[in-house]
Amino acid sequence: MLNSIHRFQESLNTRNEEGRLRRLTLQPEGIDFYSNDYLGLARSTEFQTLLLQSINDNPQLLSGSTGSRLISGNTGMATSVERCIAENHHFPAALLFPSGYNANLALFSTLPSRHDTVIVDEQIHRSVHDACRMSNARKAKFRHNDLNDLENLLKKQKTHCYIAIESLYSMEGDCAPIREIAALAKQYHADLLVDEAHAFGVFGNGLIEKYQLQNQVLAAVVTYGKALGAHGAAILCNETVKSYLINFASPFIYTTSAQDFQWMSIKTGYEFLEKKQELSKKLHENIRTFRNQGLKTPSSEISPIQAIVIPDNQKLKTVQNTLSDEGFLTYAVYSPTVKEGSERIRICLHSFNTEDEILKLTRIIKELN
Repeated sequence: MLNSIHRFQESLNTRNEEGRLRRLTLQPEGIDFYSNDYLGLARSTEFQTLLLQSINDNPQLLSGSTGSRLISGNTGMATSVERCIAENHHFPAALLFPSGYNANLALFSTLPSRHDTVIVDEQIHRSVHDACRMSNARKAKFRHNDLNDLENLLKKQKTHCYIAIESLYSMEGDCAPIREIAALAKQYHADLLVDEAHAFGVFGNGLIEKYQLQNQVLAAVVTYGKALGAHGAAILCNETVKSYLINFASPFIYTTSAQDFQWMSIKTGYEFLEKKQELSKKLHENIRTFRNQGLKTPSSEISPIQAIVIPDNQKLKTVQNTLSDEGFLTYAVYSPTVKEGSERIRICLHSFNTEDEILKLTRIIKELN
């Protein structure tokens, strides 16, 4: 054991010397330009009041589920929320999970077999890479959002292929050419799997619904810890895929179900967003205000995530520290989270940010970059 501890500490020391040691910290006071609370539901007292009222009416929502959904953990609340989610997204079925990571782990470790190939965008979430290892499927990467590179890979495959993309990427802040990728998947008889974690709520129910691609997507993951201000995730699919996951997905079979409160908060969140469509409109107004300031960014002009690339570690630290001193909470992303030379300040815009805050933030970045 001592040898292992020594090895662990050496790795930690190396990361600390490189300035890349991760630490848990409490959320500081400041103006939020770093969280995924795009529509402000996590801080909404009106939304919180609705949730509290539900608990007061039914305190049993707070009880533990007592087991996996295949044993004692399935409830009427879980099944009714799945029907609600499926109807909202115009998919035949939905399957709930405690988190987006858990959902991706289930999806990509179960559907592809050792005889298949999973072709992933090089910027796909880490959970997909971890799941592919569990599946024993062959994995290939295509250059980010590069349709030609994706098609070249599809042409070379001799086995069945799955294509894995995000509709809105969390580090680059750009959207996938999802309609064109869906067309390539159809042309080469591949199955398309889409992570809508950052698009849901920002673009209504996501880009799959926006472009009416439900019939061209085998399964999609929607998460609720971002724009919905709650927690958990769902896989959108047809009934056959849902039944297959229930029978063969280890992360589903062997995970204790969440409390009914989590499922109820998701349903309440959908209802709240339907009534509060002005939140999305305000978010997109703030995105336009940010973009109008002329900062250079690889991010989409309609994305709430705006990446400012600063490929100099010291300068990046200076920018973030100066913003912090001025009361702005941002997130600096260093390698290996992103490729070396593409380190950046990741700015997240929200419906609750003010124009003055955005203008001051961008002015500081321009002065220092």
